[in-house]
Amino acid sequence: MMGAIRAELVKLRRSLSWAVVLFLPLMAVVTGVVNTLVSGQPPGDGWHTLWMRIVVFYGLFPLAAGVAVLASLVWRVEHRGGNWNALMGRVTSSLDIVVAKTTVTAALAAALQAVLVVGVIVAGKLVFDLPGLLPPRYLAVSVVIVVACLPLAALQSGLSMLMRSFAAPVAVALAGATVGTLLLLTRVEAPSLLLPYGLVSRATQVGTGAFADDGSVALPALGVLVAVALALTVALVAGAAVLLDRRDVR
Repeated sequence: MMGAIRAELVKLRRSLSWAVVLFLPLMAVVTGVVNTLVSGQPPGDGWHTLWMRIVVFYGLFPLAAGVAVLASLVWRVEHRGGNWNALMGRVTSSLDIVVAKTTVTAALAAALQAVLVVGVIVAGKLVFDLPGLLPPRYLAVSVVIVVACLPLAALQSGLSMLMRSFAAPVAVALAGATVGTLLLLTRVEAPSLLLPYGLVSRATQVGTGAFADDGSVALPALGVLVAVALALTVALVAGAAVLLDRRDVR
């Protein structure tokens, strides 16, 4: 399995994935900053207001779309030429391939969050001159967001495995994010957590008081999000491995 993961990491060296990792979260930061400046109202609650204006918006659609694009990029090489037949002819098991692709996609999603956090800190200090640094609670929330991205990475990796089209899985992600957002808006929380798109959106809202969130960062609530994320990831990876095992050469 580690050999398969290393092989996927090598493929990332010249991948467009890094452009996505830098561009997407920085665009979310710029959007939040511009909206705040245009409104003429400085962040009333300091870091909390800035985090809410940037990260909550980011979690509604951009994050899901970004992970979808990354998964499509990770699988794109396998859908070119005779690479799919070569993949199916490898001695590496289907489970190892799926785990490797999901791991790399999830690692890129974690990099997205890291860039976002750095962007929020830079914006807070340089643009709004906020005191101190980003409170530790938001670093804890960032860890939960990264974990919540695991099932999303697994799902999008599976879709990109099944679909040769680069754009189709991204379209599915946008549709899924729309459904997840509607579930959160209507406070139908249980089904939204079982949908990877809704789960990742909910994670970005922790501690903000937005939608169904109560504004607290409580360990029991974080534990539920982490447990659901891990369970969904295992189920989605196992399902994708079974599907890949049944796929034929082209």
